[in-house]
Amino acid sequence: MSTTRKIPMRQCTGCREMKNKKEMLRVIKTPEGDIVLDTTGKKNGRGAYLCFSQDCLCKAVKNKGLERSLKMQIPEAVYGQLREELKAIEAK
Repeated sequence: MSTTRKIPMRQCTGCREMKNKKEMLRVIKTPEGDIVLDTTGKKNGRGAYLCFSQDCLCKAVKNKGLERSLKMQIPEAVYGQLREELKAIEAK
């Protein structure tokens, strides 16, 4: 008897769609309070998920989805840094 593995699903904080965890980008708040992108999905910290698109990041900024998920105010400088890192990832 074969068993099927459960595929972990996560909701994008921008477009609010449920997708496979591996198809999404994780944004974490580290225990020190820094906001960073986690491309491996294994770093320690509170996480929120985004699709691999600038549109979803813009939507998450507009509806404050990341701030709600990470339970903290996020400065505009951090959003700028996230945009740059996402551009670098999209270019690959």
